[in-house]
Amino acid sequence: VQLQASGGGLVQPGSSLRLSCVASGRTFSRQTIAWFRQAPGKEREFVAALRYSGGYTYYSDSVKGRFTISRDNAKNTMYLQMNSLTPEDTAVYYCAADPSVILSAVRDSRSYDNWGQGTQVTVSS
Repeated sequence: VQLQASGGGLVQPGSSLRLSCVASGRTFSRQTIAWFRQAPGKEREFVAALRYSGGYTYYSDSVKGRFTISRDNAKNTMYLQMNSLTPEDTAVYYCAADPSVILSAVRDSRSYDNWGQGTQVTVSS
């Protein structure tokens, strides 16, 4: 599966933004999908994940209640709706997917073999 992320940009605090990630291949519907982000000088961190089995969602504490991960299997596309953005959300956002992510490792970036190229999100006034 190849992934192509888009939708980043420069927004003001309190704004909303929706990231998209289009996947190639026919197995997208059977992949657990996730979003990670990496701010300058920091390690890549987990943001959200959505398991293909059962549709369970997982969020980091820092985005819970503000971000929503979703997917449209008919379009081979995953989304990250981001609301109430703050400057602390500034980072490069990466989409990821893998068919074999176990429950206990859904937040671990090493669980995902397929990655998008990243899209920059900057929150600033």
